[in-house]
Amino acid sequence: MSFRIVNGKIVQSNLPTQNRETKVNSKSNFESVFDKELKKANEVKISAHAMERLKDRNIELNSEDLEKITNAIDKATAKGANESLLLYKDIAFIASIRNKTIITAVDSKSAKDNVFTNIDSAVLIS
Repeated sequence: MSFRIVNGKIVQSNLPTQNRETKVNSKSNFESVFDKELKKANEVKISAHAMERLKDRNIELNSEDLEKITNAIDKATAKGANESLLLYKDIAFIASIRNKTIITAVDSKSAKDNVFTNIDSAVLIS
């Protein structure tokens, strides 16, 4: 049971009281959800087409690879790029920088005699 003051009078409130711990947990829950959504927004996405190309060409990416690709996209973003060619190991990725999305992937065997169009930048990833 709790009380509050309304127009200078003490009035019984039927609202459940929140103790300090509940408020802290609510804040922590909000922060964790917010952080999770923020990380999601900053993650690189891989289009269905690119996933199919990775699968067809037996290209596997681990978390370290994705982190390097994410950093490359962030660098391209900082330079104002829109569509980039990302060169990593023996793989060429075409990425939509604005959408943080890998559009396609080509390994060195498949890249011979290819011409990449509609790109405005290239990033070499070491």
